[in-house]
Amino acid sequence: MKSVVVFDLGKVLVDFDYSIAARKIAARSSMSLDDINRYIGTSDITVKYELGQVTRREFFEQAQQVIGFSGSFEEFGKFFADIFVEIPPMIAWQAELRRRGFPTYIFSNTNDLAVEHIHRNFPFFKNFDGYIYSYEIGAMKPDARIYEALERLAGRRGAEIVYLDDRPENIVGGEARGWQAILHETPEKSRAAVEKLGL
Repeated sequence: MKSVVVFDLGKVLVDFDYSIAARKIAARSSMSLDDINRYIGTSDITVKYELGQVTRREFFEQAQQVIGFSGSFEEFGKFFADIFVEIPPMIAWQAELRRRGFPTYIFSNTNDLAVEHIHRNFPFFKNFDGYIYSYEIGAMKPDARIYEALERLAGRRGAEIVYLDDRPENIVGGEARGWQAILHETPEKSRAAVEKLGL
């Protein structure tokens, strides 16, 4: 049975920049650009949204109150989600792994607005064997529950799982379960590390 290769999404397959959203939202808000940028990236409501504890409508309504956004729900959602660009060498490598018969999975702390945007705008995103999202599981990496969900979906455990993530604390979560976890820094380093494992 072949190993499976598990990819984090943000900063591994797609780059993202919350300041892109913050600039668009700030143009329709009473809060400063710097404060909006911090709010989007670190507020409790964003965490709750990525845990699936609030709906996108509830997320919007709470954010609207705090930042004084004067635009519509639809505008806010578009601004909030449109922050991604592909990382081409990683996209090409994932496609190559698939051609060679290795199952591949997305494993991400994220929200439904981001997932819908990426699915709609980036064709590569459809070419995975499965997807685990924090907002669906109700747990975020490095919580063990989301790792367990990936194991159930993939039907693999321990060293049968090769895992790439840019966050050291998430890598530690994978290592604790015996996964072959690689801290992603550059496409070249990650590819070399996986090839060293024999894939």
